[in-house]
Amino acid sequence: MPQKVRKAVFPVGGLGTRFLPATKAMPKEMLPVVDRPLIQYAVDEAKAAGIEEFIFVTGRGKVIIEDHFDRSYELESVLRERGKDTVLDELQDGIPKTGSVAYIRQQEPQGLGHAVWCAKRFIGDEPFAVILADDLILSEKPCLAQMMEARDELGGGNILAAMEVPHEHTSRYGILRPGNDDGKIVEVKHLVEKPKPSEAPSNLAVIGRYILEPAVFDLLENQSRGAGNEIQLTDVLSSLLKTSSFYGLRFEGTRFDCGDKIGFLHANIAFALERDDMKHEMSEIIREIGSNL
Repeated sequence: MPQKVRKAVFPVGGLGTRFLPATKAMPKEMLPVVDRPLIQYAVDEAKAAGIEEFIFVTGRGKVIIEDHFDRSYELESVLRERGKDTVLDELQDGIPKTGSVAYIRQQEPQGLGHAVWCAKRFIGDEPFAVILADDLILSEKPCLAQMMEARDELGGGNILAAMEVPHEHTSRYGILRPGNDDGKIVEVKHLVEKPKPSEAPSNLAVIGRYILEPAVFDLLENQSRGAGNEIQLTDVLSSLLKTSSFYGLRFEGTRFDCGDKIGFLHANIAFALERDDMKHEMSEIIREIGSNL
């Protein structure tokens, strides 16, 4: 049995420029899908997969994320006095246990690879998960839990969440070159960050879920800049392929790119339709809007 994955890194230092002016004073990770912020979905997914320690790599203006995962005694008191026990329980359940959360500041936005490297001293010599809150996944079993199960079946190693994308969109993603492929788990032979469609080795893209071995930190230490003049995690993982086993998991579920306005709106509609207290009214709204187009 491979070493248990107990820790997860949440890179939340980005500026969220695609959602300005909404993100001028509020982190993009706090944008709500229905009634929960994106970062709450990410943390809930990690908890459901058995993660015990939560490491947030933040930036300027992200203190609101720390406040969100802290107790608000005044609010809790008001809810208790008003008999809002269900809401109170939901708020308290969403907060990780005392002592299980750490925050570290990424002082310069140098890319995802750099953000992961910032968490090195909190990870130590353990495998760990990386979750990008922008990638919201609607599934019966949380995506990270699916990855944990696949990793156990494989006996350990690095595993990435993967999905097919339109070939013309390969320049938006890290793209893998597949080896052995059983339709669910695919061996990763090579990774390319945001290749042109004419140069892409496949249309199987890496999305924002990773389980990585700690050896990645040795490569991140001296990694040069890549696409976008940033330290790209995909480039480092490509180098790690030479010495480590790598797999991609075609997860079950629907992924929404909430770093994009259309993807974010799509996620709000899809998640609302999944809720018993909203789906009927939401369906009526959609039909009404559709009839007026």
